[in-house]
Amino acid sequence: MRPQRFVFALLLLACGFLAGLVLTGRLRATATEAAPAPAPQGAARAAAQVPAAIPPVPSGLPDFSGIAARTVPAVANISSTQVVARPNSPFANDPFFRYFFGDDPDLYGRPDVERSLGSGVIVSADGYILTNNHVVAGEQGRISLRQLPAITVSLGDKRELRAQIVGVDPTVDLALLKVDAKNLPTMTWGDSSQLKVAQWVLAIGNPFQLNQTVTLGIVSALGRTSLGISGYEDFIQTDAAINPGNSGGALVNTRGELIGVNTAIFSQSGGYQGIGFAIPSNLARRVVNDFLKYGEVRRGSIGTVLLAPLTTETAAQLGAPSERGLLVQRIARTSSAYAGGLRPGDIIVGFNGTAIDDGGVLMRLVQDAAIGSTAMVDVIREGRRMQLRIPIVRATEQ
Repeated sequence: MRPQRFVFALLLLACGFLAGLVLTGRLRATATEAAPAPAPQGAARAAAQVPAAIPPVPSGLPDFSGIAARTVPAVANISSTQVVARPNSPFANDPFFRYFFGDDPDLYGRPDVERSLGSGVIVSADGYILTNNHVVAGEQGRISLRQLPAITVSLGDKRELRAQIVGVDPTVDLALLKVDAKNLPTMTWGDSSQLKVAQWVLAIGNPFQLNQTVTLGIVSALGRTSLGISGYEDFIQTDAAINPGNSGGALVNTRGELIGVNTAIFSQSGGYQGIGFAIPSNLARRVVNDFLKYGEVRRGSIGTVLLAPLTTETAAQLGAPSERGLLVQRIARTSSAYAGGLRPGDIIVGFNGTAIDDGGVLMRLVQDAAIGSTAMVDVIREGRRMQLRIPIVRATEQ
C-alpha cells in the first residue's frame, strides 16, 4: 500500500506543477499584450522632439500680393520746394497800409524756404503724374506766380526727375505734373461710382518718406461732404492706414484699379486714427481731362449765394413743411441765381431732381452742372413750393 500512496502523491505534485506553469504563461502573455513594445532609444528621442500639431491656416483670406506688385511701381514720391514770405509786420494784412506801400517784401516778410513731401500716381506712360495741390503748393495752398516751386519726382526704379506743373486745382485739391520720361508704369482708372461700403481697398504711398508703402482696409463710407477740407467735397472714407506723406497716393480696388487719390486724414494726434479720405477717381479723371483739354478746370456756377442750414424754428417761421433744405440768406444781384428768380428767404429743397439738405451736396451739383445749361431749382417761398430756372455759367464769369 505504501508504494501506491507514494505514486499517487507524485502524480498530484506533477499536476500542480503543470497547472502553475500554464497559469503563469497566460499571465505573462496578457501582460505582454497590454504593455506597448519598448521603442528603440533613438526613436524615443526623435518622438520627443516632434512639436504639437499645427492648426491649418484658415482658407479664404485675401491675398493682394499680385495687385500690389502691379500697382506699387506706378506710385511715385514727390517733393516740392518753394520760397515763401513769412510776415514780420503788424500791418501785413492791413489793406489800407498795403495800398500805399505795395507788396515790398522788406515790409511784409522775409524769404523762407518751405518744403513739402507727398505721393503721386502715374496716370500715363509718357509722364503725367496726378497728386494733391497741397503736396505741390505746401501749407499756404497756393503757388506763387513769381517763383514756381521746384518739384522732384522719385520713381520706383530710383530715378529722380524734375517735374513741370501742368495745372493746379485748389478747389478739389488736385494737381497734374509732367516729367520727361517714356514707358513709365501706369495705373488703370477704375470707376469709383461702383464702389460699395465694406469693399477691400489698398492705400499706396510714401508715409513719413517710407517709399512704396502698402496698407489694407475697407471702404468705410461714400459721398462724405461738409468736412471743411476743400471747396468741392465728395470723399471716399477708408480705414486703410493713411499718414503724412500718403497725400496724392493711390487708393486701389481688388482689381488693381485706381479708384481714389488719398488726400486727408482725420486725426487728433497727427497720425493714423482709422479715418482717411480720398478723392474719387471719376472726379480726379475729369480734372485731369480738363487740364489736358483746357489748361484749367471748368466748373458751373450760379453766382454768389450765402446759404445756411434750415433749423426747425426757422422752418416753422417760414412756413416750410419740414426742416429739410437750405435757407438763402444773401444773394448777389449780379448772379445768375438772382437773374433766375432766387431771393433771400427762399428755401432750396431740390436741384435738378435731387433733394437738397446739405450745402456740400448742392455745391457739388452746381459745379458739376454743364456750363450753359439751365438748372431746375425747387424752392419754398412763403410756404409755397415753386420751381425756378437758373442758368449755369462758368465759375470765373461772376
